[in-house]
Amino acid sequence: MTDLSKTLLTLGALLLVGLITDAIGRRTTLPRVTLLLVFGILIGPSALNLLPEFSERWFPVIANMALLMVGFLLGEKLAFSFLRRNGKVIFLVSLAEVAATSIVMLLGLLIIKVPASVALLLAGIATATAPAATVDVVHEAKASGTFTRTLLGITAIDDAWGLILFSFMLAIAHIVSGQGSSVEALLAGSWEIGGALLLGIGLGIPMAYLTGRIRPGEPTLAEALGLVFVCGGLAFWIGVSFLLASMSMGAAVANLARHHHRPFHAIENIEWPFLILFFVLAGASLHLDSLLQVGVIGSAYIVLRIIGRFLGGWAGGTISRADQTIKRWMGMALLPQAGVALGMTLVAVQHFPSLEDVILPVVIGATVFFELIGPVSTRTALMKAGEIPSSK
Repeated sequence: MTDLSKTLLTLGALLLVGLITDAIGRRTTLPRVTLLLVFGILIGPSALNLLPEFSERWFPVIANMALLMVGFLLGEKLAFSFLRRNGKVIFLVSLAEVAATSIVMLLGLLIIKVPASVALLLAGIATATAPAATVDVVHEAKASGTFTRTLLGITAIDDAWGLILFSFMLAIAHIVSGQGSSVEALLAGSWEIGGALLLGIGLGIPMAYLTGRIRPGEPTLAEALGLVFVCGGLAFWIGVSFLLASMSMGAAVANLARHHHRPFHAIENIEWPFLILFFVLAGASLHLDSLLQVGVIGSAYIVLRIIGRFLGGWAGGTISRADQTIKRWMGMALLPQAGVALGMTLVAVQHFPSLEDVILPVVIGATVFFELIGPVSTRTALMKAGEIPSSK
């Protein structure tokens, strides 16, 4: 069998699996994200090892394409009209979530005698979330209401706060350990965030005024996807956060394109096939033996992150005087963690090669845990908030 036939058979089979998981998800309380991840684990190296070897090369490309679309769609939730209604709660809860998670993680790890540099880096990494999983659970469940809108708004800006905090934690870790330049780390982090915002807004302004002026359908989809992928390519080229760049581009379009909303709806119609491949291949890339390597630090990371999420949701909800459901369940809804955390980990390891054997197994093992448990917790939180239709 040729590589071409293997490729087409694999792609076709994986897309059909997406239909099956969607049907199972409708009849159970399990999110299709978790089902796709489990299926990916089963056919991946950790179990049956059924995927062709060259499929490993697909994952970075498909993952980045899917996340670019997710980032752009999340940018719509940062429209001024939306933020005027929900901005205070979103801002305060997201800030509290990031701060609480980081502080709880840092103090908890220091109490159990983890080296300060390791504790600082893990405290920064713990703030990362999983936008793709969270958004898909919301869409699959057809959830709607104040809690859902707030969750999507927080998801849109959580990783921005997390990247900022991680950059500071990285700089402090340099100071504490006496390795490298803290100024260099701060400058690199500032460029990754500031450059992404400039790129996204710079592309979003002309996109807002030029797109959607031809008929709906294929032309709108082509121009929307084209600009989203151009944004991602430029972000990688100049070394900034591609997720933040696509998100800020989406926000610029949402705020300035008064004549239409078609780019968002056009991309929503094509996003799911990419996400199917993304989640299955993500599952296949997870190694279950990583869970056995996490040890005391890894177990503490998982427990402390859960505590920090719940505490942050309660604190942010209390400060912003949000609805009781937000205080009680927002922390649970924000448990998913995936690719952004691994990206931060790779940056941390580049700066501190000597800590790779400690940090990498902990974050990979915790990612396996939160990839599988996170979507279930998000769906449970949406159910507790009463925002999933009873027919589900």
